Amino acid sequence: MDLSLDRPDDYLFVRRVSARGVTVVDREFERSFLLAPDGVIENWPVDTAKTLDAEHVEAILALKPELVLLGTGDRQCFPAAIFLAGFLRKNVGIEVMDNAAAARTYNLLAAEGRRVIAAFILPTA
Repeated sequence: MDLSLDRPDDYLFVRRVSARGVTVVDREFERSFLLAPDGVIENWPVDTAKTLDAEHVEAILALKPELVLLGTGDRQCFPAAIFLAGFLRKNVGIEVMDNAAAARTYNLLAAEGRRVIAAFILPTA
């Protein structure tokens, strides 16, 4: 049997998630970042869900998502209600989950051609 790697050409995808990082295609990120099907915003200045505020909402909304997936690390951790409300006021859905679940969901939605943004929070130390 011939096995071959089928890699999508039309969107960025998550290959692997670990406790310390997330690998997008062939590049590992060890600092928090935003992932869209067509690009990555590196060094997103967030190290915990508790520090998310309205400024972070605007940075994500600038990417024009139809849905936002917030990966909060190894465990699901909900941010302040004011952060979540910023998306709801703009009619943009947001789901909070751990990084592994966010990566799986992102890959599925990006493969469907959806404008999904995954915001991955990674530990700094």
